[in-house]
Amino acid sequence: MPAPADPPPAELPSRGVRRVAVASLVANIGIVLTGGAVRLTASGLGCPTFPRCTATSLVPTPAHGLHGIIEFGNRLLTFALVAVAVLAVVVIRRARPRRVDLSRLAWLLLAGIPAQALLGGITVLTKLNPWVVMGHFLCSMLLIGLATVLVHRSREPDGPARPVAGPLLRGHAVAVVAVTVAVVYAGTVVTGTGPHAGDAVAPRTGLDLLEVTQLHVDLVWLLIGLSVGLLVLSHALHAPPQMVRAVRVVLAVEALQAVIGYTQYFTGLPIGLVDLHMLGASLLVAAVVDALLCTRTRLPLGAETGPAVAHVAATG
Repeated sequence: MPAPADPPPAELPSRGVRRVAVASLVANIGIVLTGGAVRLTASGLGCPTFPRCTATSLVPTPAHGLHGIIEFGNRLLTFALVAVAVLAVVVIRRARPRRVDLSRLAWLLLAGIPAQALLGGITVLTKLNPWVVMGHFLCSMLLIGLATVLVHRSREPDGPARPVAGPLLRGHAVAVVAVTVAVVYAGTVVTGTGPHAGDAVAPRTGLDLLEVTQLHVDLVWLLIGLSVGLLVLSHALHAPPQMVRAVRVVLAVEALQAVIGYTQYFTGLPIGLVDLHMLGASLLVAAVVDALLCTRTRLPLGAETGPAVAHVAATG
């Protein structure tokens, strides 16, 4: 009886594709930091209108001083983000073998930039309404999540997805992502309630700062507990090494975020630490999305079974 045929070799995307995927993720995280710098330096209305900087000028005037330069500079960085996104689309579309999944993700990221720019314009026109500012930040988190998927998929073959973790582990990973969404949203509410509004005349949410901060902290500790549980389950159920590593990264980012969060709270919210906390939020989103994606793998095209499928039986 002939031996079963081996699955076809995996055709992974080129190094160029992987590089533009990473560049997209880095660029989307970078724009969060520069946007945070605009708000933290009280430059949110440095250019008081949109799409022009002023009613009569496309660029800031000397009357707007450093705040105008900072806010307008952040607007210009949007073009750098567009350049990276366009480069990703071109490189991925020209790559062989053709990867439709990567191309779609690249187009989504490119389409998200004008949507994000428009939302940024609305924040200016509403004089930094905190709820609109929250939406602007959350849109960036969504783009970071999509860029993380692009990075992860750029390292896999273009075959069918197969689980490498059982339902218990996958469900737990989904719970970690869901609570992360709640943590990030609660963090934006805290920011919209506290200082660093982006301008002296910008409104606040009117909520009690102590209460929303306590809710945010409670959700953070819930997330850390769930993540510790996910790591314990990953070891107990013999999850693949890549998943264990991904969960460890999640816990490392959470620990760093907790240290930064408590430090900034007890030191009066210095702007450097607040911006670092925004970086931590971006890294947290990327880490939990990557951990969730590690609960499955993709086989080469034409492969219907393989070690990844057999492994699920061992992971419950």
